[in-house]
Amino acid sequence: MRIQLSDHFNYRKLLRFVLPSIAMMIFTSVYGVVDGFFVSNFVGETPFKAVNFIYPFIMVLGSFGFMFGTGGSALISKTVGEGDREKANRLFSMLTYISALLGMAVGALGMFVVEPLAKALGAEGDLLSDSVLYGRIILAAMPAFMLQQEFQSFFITAERPKTGLFVTLAAGCTNIVLDFLFVAVFKWGLVGAALATAGSQVVGGIIPIIYFLRPNKSLLRLGRPKFDGRALFKTCANGSSEFFSNVSMSLVGLLYNWQLMRYAGEDGIAAYGVMMYVGWIFVSIFVGFSIGTAPLIGYNFGAKNQAELKNLFRKSLVVTAVLSVGMFVLGEVLARPLALIFVSYNEGILEMTVRGFRIFSFQFLFCGLAIFGSGFFTALNNGLVSAIISFLRTLVFQIGAVLLFPLVWKLDGIWASVIIAEFAAATLSVVFVLSNKKKYGY
Repeated sequence: MRIQLSDHFNYRKLLRFVLPSIAMMIFTSVYGVVDGFFVSNFVGETPFKAVNFIYPFIMVLGSFGFMFGTGGSALISKTVGEGDREKANRLFSMLTYISALLGMAVGALGMFVVEPLAKALGAEGDLLSDSVLYGRIILAAMPAFMLQQEFQSFFITAERPKTGLFVTLAAGCTNIVLDFLFVAVFKWGLVGAALATAGSQVVGGIIPIIYFLRPNKSLLRLGRPKFDGRALFKTCANGSSEFFSNVSMSLVGLLYNWQLMRYAGEDGIAAYGVMMYVGWIFVSIFVGFSIGTAPLIGYNFGAKNQAELKNLFRKSLVVTAVLSVGMFVLGEVLARPLALIFVSYNEGILEMTVRGFRIFSFQFLFCGLAIFGSGFFTALNNGLVSAIISFLRTLVFQIGAVLLFPLVWKLDGIWASVIIAEFAAATLSVVFVLSNKKKYGY
C-alpha cells in the first residue's frame, strides 16, 4: 500500500516510510568503506592511508548536492502541502539542472586544488602522489556525485523512497563489483578503486535523471525549468545546515588527520580511517531517519496540520532515542571485529583502532538528537536555527575539542573530542526545540 505525505503516521507506518532513506544513506556511506577494504587488503598500507587522507576534501565539494537536496526537499514538500504541484515541479527542475552545472565547475576546480591542499596538510612522497591520484579520478565524477546526493532527498519528497533505495542499491552494488574486478582481479590498484567509486556515482546520479524525465507516477517530474532566484536562495538557506554539517565534518576530518600526524603518525590516520568508515555507517542511520521524516514534517507544516506535526515530532524523538542506545551498544561490542576487517595485518594499528573506537562510540548516545534537531528545523524551513545547530556541532565544538583535549590526554584526547562536541550539540538542540515549540505547535 502506497504511503502518502498526507497520511497519519503510527510507529509502523513511520518506520516503513523512513527505512528506505536509512538504507540509502547506509549504502552511500558504504562506498568509501568498500574502497578502504579493497585498498587495505589488496593494494597496501600507504594507498589505504591516502584514501583516508584525501576523502574529506572530496566530501567537502560534494556537499553542495546534499544542500540542494535537503533544502530543496523542504521547500518543495512545503509547496506540495500548500497545493501548488506545478510550482513544485518547476522548483525541482531548476534545482536539478543548477546542481549538475555546479558539479562540473566544482569538480574542475578541485582538480587544481587537490595537490597543494594535500601538501599543506603534510602529505609527501607516496602518500602525496597516491592522495592526488585517487582524488582527481573521483573529482571527474563530481557532477554525478552531487546529483546522487540530491536525489536521495528528492525521491522521498516524490513519495518514492523505495525507488530511491533501488537506485542506491544499484550504485552500491556497482561499486562492490567494480572494486572486486578492478582491484582484486585486474590488479589496477588505487586507480581501480577510484574508478569503481566514480562509476558507482555515475550510476547513482544518472538513473534518477532518466526516471524523472520520463512519465512517472511520483509527485515530481523534470521539465522545463524557470529560474527563481528567491526560491534558490531559500533552498540554500534551508539546506545550509546540512551543507555546513558536511563541509565542517570534512574540514574537521582534515584537522583530525593533521593532529594524528603529530601524535601518532601515519598509523593514527589508518586507525582514524577505520573509525570513520564504521562511524559513517552508524551516523548515516540517524541522517537517513532525519532525511526520511523531513518531507513529512515539511508537508504538514505547509498544510498547517499541527496535530500530525506534533505526532511526528514525538514519535521521531522516541525512535531517535532507541537508535542512539542501540548504536552505542553495537559500537562497544563490535569494535574489535570491525577493526579486524581492515587492519588485521598490523597489530599496532589494530589495538589503536579498537581502543579508539570504544571511546569514540560514546558519541552515538548524543549525535542522533543533534542530527534530528537540525533536520527538523530544516524541514520547518527555519534554515537559521538549523544552520546554527549544524555549524556549532560539526565545526566550532569539534575544532575546539580536537585542539584542546589532546593537550591533556594526547591520543585518547583526539578520540574523546567528538563525544564532548556531540554532547554540546545535543544540549543546544534541546534548547532550540523547547524555545520554538509554541511558534510551530509541535
